Parts: sequence; C-alpha cells; structure tokens
Amino acid sequence: MGPGTGWRRVAAWAGGLMLGAVSVVVGCRIAGVDGCTPVPQLLAFLPWLLVPAGLGLGLALFARRHVLIAWALVVLAATGWYVQPYGPEPGPPRGPVVARLEVLTANVEFGRATPGLIAAVRREKPDLVFVQECDRACAAALDAAIPRADYPYRNVVEGDLAAGSAILSAHPLSDTAGIPGILAMPGAEARIGGRTVRLQLAHPLPPVPGGLGSWREDLRRVRAYAATGRGTPTILAGDFNAGQDHAAFRDVLDSGGLYDSARLGGAFRTPSWPATTPAPLGTQIDHVLVSDDFDVRDARFLDLSGTDHRALLVGLALHGG
Repeated sequence: MGPGTGWRRVAAWAGGLMLGAVSVVVGCRIAGVDGCTPVPQLLAFLPWLLVPAGLGLGLALFARRHVLIAWALVVLAATGWYVQPYGPEPGPPRGPVVARLEVLTANVEFGRATPGLIAAVRREKPDLVFVQECDRACAAALDAAIPRADYPYRNVVEGDLAAGSAILSAHPLSDTAGIPGILAMPGAEARIGGRTVRLQLAHPLPPVPGGLGSWREDLRRVRAYAATGRGTPTILAGDFNAGQDHAAFRDVLDSGGLYDSARLGGAFRTPSWPATTPAPLGTQIDHVLVSDDFDVRDARFLDLSGTDHRALLVGLALHGG
C-alpha cells in the first residue's frame, strides 16, 4: 500500500457520504416529492447543495475513483438543472392596460418590524399591502399611523404573535372567507380598473421537524384556493414558507395558473429569508403570485429592521378582459 492509498480511501468514503446526502435531496426534487425531515428544510436551499456536491467531486478526483467521479458529475448536473427558474412563461395578457399598481408583502415577525413597514408604506405608497405576523400591537399601529384616506379599505385579523394578518388596500375591497389555518390567511376581492380581482394572503405554517403534516395541509388549502380561481384575476401574496424547489409550492403555481412575480420581475432566487444573512445566502419563501391578467413590471426586495424576512414590492399592470 502506497503512502497516499490510505488518504485516497478516506477521501473516497468522505466523498461518497457527501454525494449520498446530496443525492437524497436532489432525488426528491427529481421525483417531485418533499420527503421527510430534513429533506424539506434542505430543499429550501437547493442551490447551495452545489457546494457539497463540488467537494464530493474534488474528493472523488483525489481518490481516483471513476464511479465516484461519474456520480458526482451526475449530481452536479442535476442540481444545476433544478437551480433554473421553474414554470412556463405567461402569454401576453389580453386587452389593454386598465390599471397599474404596486403590491407589497411583508412578514413583520411578531410585529417587531411594524415601524419599518409603516416607513416603507409611506415611502413606496403601494396600492395593496399584505402583512403577516401582525400582532395586536401591530394592528393598532397600522390603524393609528397609516391614514385611512390613503388606505380606506382593510381586512385585519387580529391575533397574538404570528397569528395576526392584514390586507390594506387603496381600492374598494370586500372581504371573503379566506383560507382556514392556525395563522390567519384573510382574503378579499378588490375593484381595480373596473375588474374584480381576487386577493388572498398566504401564511402556511413552517416546515419544522414534527410539523410537516400541518405545513403540507396549509399549502394544500392554498393550492385549493388557487385552483378555484383559474381564469380570474388573482393576487396571492405572503410568506409561503416554501419556494420553487418544494413540490407543495409548485403545486400551488400549477393548479392555479399563477406566476411568481419575483421571477418575472428580475429577482429570481433573491433571498427573502433569513434577512440576517448576506445575499446571495438564504432562500426565497416570500412571494407575490399573479394570474396572467397581469404584466410584472418590476420586483424588489426591501430590508425592514426588526424582522427575519425581507419585504417584497412588485409593480404590476392589470389588463382588461
């Protein structure tokens, strides 16, 4: 046995273990399933699996194991393929532009980022505001600090800590039943540019270990809402606690004929959580999904102090039927 043989054997074992772990996660992505813990949690960070896969390739090259090298190349190619944007491009909207509007969604983390949200609303002046984790103090602050003259229409569900949510609108609003869940997910219909637009706030429970069943059930309800409105102007916005590499989130897009505005607005893979990590680290779980009645003009993520999420601001153009 040569002096380097032992090290090559160690490298082969280490590379195999790395590639095996990555293969389980990528295999679930290929199969279109979210699997069990820790797969759903790791799927949120799929692009970063290129790092251990690359290390696995390096170890395979050092170990001079051709099977490992081939395995590593396949894993890298598959992971790289799924890093690409998901979903077809929408066709051209039908009819002329009847309204232009800005939509803001923000998770204010138990209300802690309420002052930052209020400042952003005053600065950006969005037409529609979707707020998650708006506790009772947050609801009171929005009522006191954001003029009714600017946002006369509101659907606020008060709750403690993460349970509360709110929709604020500059356009006429009528409340709908929303989506049932432990975290409030209010809904509404707005009259914009002479058209009725369905609005729905999304805030499924997160995919924590031991809570995957509740996460899947919440996203199933979100998907059911999306499916009932196919062919109707729809904006579905909020903290989905899921991204394009989760099968449950792709089902929401596919069942409702909805499109991820961040992707169409040039902010694909821009991380929205956790906000404490520098870009490009993190994952994008905050979304504004729209039907093909809308053109996406732009999409920007905003930093709000006090929350572990970045807010998302999207510019839309609504077309006539």
